[in-house]
Amino acid sequence: MSLPPVLHDRLRLPAVASPLFIVSGPDLVVAQCTAGVIGSFPSLNARPQPVLREWLTDITARLAKHDANNPEAPSAPYAVNLIVHKSNTRLEEDLATIVEFEVPIVITSLGARADVNDAVHSYGGVVLHDVIDNTFARKAVAKGADGLIAVAAGAGGHAGTQSPFALIQEIRAWFDGPLVLSGAIAHGRAILAAQAAGADLAYIGSAFIASTEANADPRYKQMIVDSTAADIVYSNRFTGVHGNYLRGSIEAAGLDLDALTDSQPAVPNFGINEDTEPDPKPKSKPWRDIWGAGHGIGVVDAVLPAARIIERLSAEYAQARAALP
Repeated sequence: MSLPPVLHDRLRLPAVASPLFIVSGPDLVVAQCTAGVIGSFPSLNARPQPVLREWLTDITARLAKHDANNPEAPSAPYAVNLIVHKSNTRLEEDLATIVEFEVPIVITSLGARADVNDAVHSYGGVVLHDVIDNTFARKAVAKGADGLIAVAAGAGGHAGTQSPFALIQEIRAWFDGPLVLSGAIAHGRAILAAQAAGADLAYIGSAFIASTEANADPRYKQMIVDSTAADIVYSNRFTGVHGNYLRGSIEAAGLDLDALTDSQPAVPNFGINEDTEPDPKPKSKPWRDIWGAGHGIGVVDAVLPAARIIERLSAEYAQARAALP
């Protein structure tokens, strides 16, 4: 099956910039899209809910302006991530706004719903669904997802435990639709390896946390630069869902790593009904103060504009292709 045009036209690299909770916003998305990769953000980053309409208005206007000024290098499409979990009380409102703006790509996660897929399909949008194993992959496709994002071991934030090779080969045994691979992809060689393994596109997240456009605490960006895979902790203690997090942020929050056991999972909490403004009485919030990152951060050595990061990835990707025997 060939990819729908929205997933390959206008791309400088076969890559999707993953939606980064709190971190991704209009500036980062526009920078990613104008540099040639699919940019994305979680709908929940726009707070309160009416801000989502403001963000989509801003993004579409800026991308249209870029395209008018650069007809020889138009921008890549953008995507919005929807958390399809029962704790997301904004889902229906956010979905209605997405349909209103006819967002070209919608990334669904933490649940699969046929009605959400139908709503996106009503205007010709494409749905990609996050999965961590083959069972979830089959359920997502059965409910109408157009493509899958295989979230393998090493991915930042909520991540699975399976090797990317095992996960991709099991999915490709029965699914020939759009397939994106997530998990420790921060170098051009890894993008090429994802394609060789059977994926159509690579999913890149943690590298963009250390970008000038990212809406991240400067300490978070510097911790990405200073850390390696050895500094990643895998736990479900922070949001109720297993994920990869920076050890330094856990320690900075005053938590005892030795006391964090998966036998005592936290109640799911994604900060859905809270904003990101400082509290009158500051206290640590897992969704805000425990910082996600993937195993690929060892290659990130500086905070750079997103366009520079994409330039590096493009050069590495070209070099890797040329080096093949």
